Amino acid sequence: MAEVIRMPRLSDTMEEGVIVGWLKKEGDAIEPGDLLAEVETDKATMELESYQEGTLLHIAVKEGPVPVDSVIAVLGDEGEDYQAVLDEAKAEQEDQKEDKEEEAESDQDAPSDDKESSSEKTGSTKTSEPSDSGDDDRIKASPLAKKMAKDEGIDLRSVSGSGDGGRIVKKDIEKAIESGVQQPAAASSIQISAGEDRVIPVSQMRKVIGKRLGESKFTSPHFYITAEIDMDAAIAARKSLNSDDEQQKISFNDLVIKAVAMALRKHPFVNSSWEGDKIVQHGDINIGVAVAVDEGLLVPVIHNADFKSLSQIKSEIVELAGKARNKKLQPDEMQGNTFTISNLGMFGVDEFTAIINPPDACILAVGTINTKPVVKDGEIVIGNTMKVTLSCDHRVVDGAVGAQFIQTLRSYLEHPMKMLR
Repeated sequence: MAEVIRMPRLSDTMEEGVIVGWLKKEGDAIEPGDLLAEVETDKATMELESYQEGTLLHIAVKEGPVPVDSVIAVLGDEGEDYQAVLDEAKAEQEDQKEDKEEEAESDQDAPSDDKESSSEKTGSTKTSEPSDSGDDDRIKASPLAKKMAKDEGIDLRSVSGSGDGGRIVKKDIEKAIESGVQQPAAASSIQISAGEDRVIPVSQMRKVIGKRLGESKFTSPHFYITAEIDMDAAIAARKSLNSDDEQQKISFNDLVIKAVAMALRKHPFVNSSWEGDKIVQHGDINIGVAVAVDEGLLVPVIHNADFKSLSQIKSEIVELAGKARNKKLQPDEMQGNTFTISNLGMFGVDEFTAIINPPDACILAVGTINTKPVVKDGEIVIGNTMKVTLSCDHRVVDGAVGAQFIQTLRSYLEHPMKMLR
């Protein structure tokens, strides 16, 4: 019997995936374990694996964005009539969308208790007046139809719906596009030419970055601690460590990761998460390392970093950063972080503040190493310093706790031999 294949949830934050391309075509025989398509999630480009056996009868979405649980293909016996199964699945999908829309609309339209009580006290009534704003939201149309209409500049009021109860669906918008229906002249869009704004579609990754960091910034009460660290001893230690190994050069970032991991073991509150009615102090120390990619940031995780040597940390960073830039990171390689490091020192940035990466309680922003005059033993000499800024969630970490963590971190970086004990 024919079965529909739906867009799976490939990461914990995924709400829709973008089909980049199909690795199989209609009519191909499929075995369990075969790779069907490449799907871009909010974190990586992944291969969609089949868990069923049969013939790929129909591909519903060739490429483009698809919400989680939406139908993307049909698998069944060769030559089988799949249309009834496909129609049933699509109808169920439309019903679920409509239920969500009606629920959202009822929540939006529901009067508050304060407004009701105010009306009762004054005995006044308010006559509703027509408004142009929000008319499209009151027209019965599927979310996909609304999006298509917006993208194509089509006025939904000029489109007749063929769905249940006159609901406007995808095919109605497609017909409107063919017939040339557009928005009213006053709202018509101007063609982009040289020197005008360039509209860039928001990628799945950028959407999730915006959502997660927006929630973090406006729900976690951030405060910041900045310190300047003497890096002369770290520079000498790195030079010594790299003298006999030309293949695997230890970087300053590797030294920072190791020092942070060891400092976290002494300050468990910094290695914690806020979970509403409780604070979780993590037993493992898993360091997320922010890696810049074309569409934003990915944060691969070094698990149990406090137990790993500098060379092990280096090898993992090189491997994970390469996967991140090629969008080949797997979900388990980006999960489980208990603390995050963001390093912009390679770009010549002296210092900056970073937004906490949920579910962490803290993130460390690392600046560049500057050569400048410093005072040592009462004399002005040339030294090397680096500024770090710790962003803390004040619900979990108090100022004194954050300052003590910075002191321990400074101790490790200014006396690197302590990390080899």
